[in-house]
Amino acid sequence: MKRKGFRRKLYHILENKNYSNWFGKLDQILLSVLIFLDISSFILETSQQLNQQYYWVFKSVAIFSTIIFTLEYGLRLWLCTVEHRFRHPWWGRIRYALTPMALIDFISTFPFYLLLVFHNLAFLKTLRLLRLARILKIGRHSKSVRSLVRVVISKQEELLITFSIISFLLIIASSLMFFAEHDAQPDAFSSIPASMWWGVVTLTTVGYGDIYPVTIIGKLLGASLAFFGIGVFVLPAGIVASGFAEKLREGIEPEDQKYQKQELKLNEAELNGLSANKLEQQAKYQQIEVDAKLLKHCLQTAQIELGSIDPSKEAIDSWAMFLYLQAKQEAIDLSQLPN
Repeated sequence: MKRKGFRRKLYHILENKNYSNWFGKLDQILLSVLIFLDISSFILETSQQLNQQYYWVFKSVAIFSTIIFTLEYGLRLWLCTVEHRFRHPWWGRIRYALTPMALIDFISTFPFYLLLVFHNLAFLKTLRLLRLARILKIGRHSKSVRSLVRVVISKQEELLITFSIISFLLIIASSLMFFAEHDAQPDAFSSIPASMWWGVVTLTTVGYGDIYPVTIIGKLLGASLAFFGIGVFVLPAGIVASGFAEKLREGIEPEDQKYQKQELKLNEAELNGLSANKLEQQAKYQQIEVDAKLLKHCLQTAQIELGSIDPSKEAIDSWAMFLYLQAKQEAIDLSQLPN
């Protein structure tokens, strides 16, 4: 029980499910700092001048962070079976390895070892970009990011409807602009997919100026789309903001308190299970003691009743067993009578 409880606590610390725990806070801070240093090192080493001066610093940071993240990933695979959904020693770990955060851990770490083995293959060097996936690990160590993800998930239907509206508006506007500007600018608006670049730039109100309408109809359409873009692209931000406001109004308890309660419930369930087993064993021992006393009484009764007729031990034992079974049957019959 102690070992299982220790594994559960260690798993919750690594998964940052208990932010109030001192070790959980330390793990959160240290790994967040390591992720920041690793990403900063990866970005700075792309500068040729800095890479020449601090090559071994950048290399040491990459090696150290990869080792730490590999050990962290291995520990999670080993400890994940404490959760009910990952309880199976093999399939549970495979199922855990296919979770989003576990996949991020794998794809951000595995290419490093692949490049060590096949360092001469030039096309594999592009896999170094997967190291940037480590920035997504911040989601595991930051309460704010985890809250944002929960809000987005809770508002996924509203966000999906909003992005669907934006997509429909982009397709319609790009199609209309193609027919309005194709004759005047056949190179810039050569097709509807090509016109979509203008649509994206206009909807987002960026306005690069590389493609723009020259006809009167095209200009009117472009102006209208720009006004629609201002309103439409504000919707996702408003939906997310309303999600945060709802969480504050509902007074949802912090995530670490939820997991503390879950852990207390698990511990209580284990204690209840042990208490139930103990009570069951005590009941068995009491029943054995009662049966022993009853059998002893039946032997004494048989010896008194058959002592003068057939004093042999076999006869007395047989008659005692008959009396014992008869008494047990009467007890069963009495227990089945209605109160």
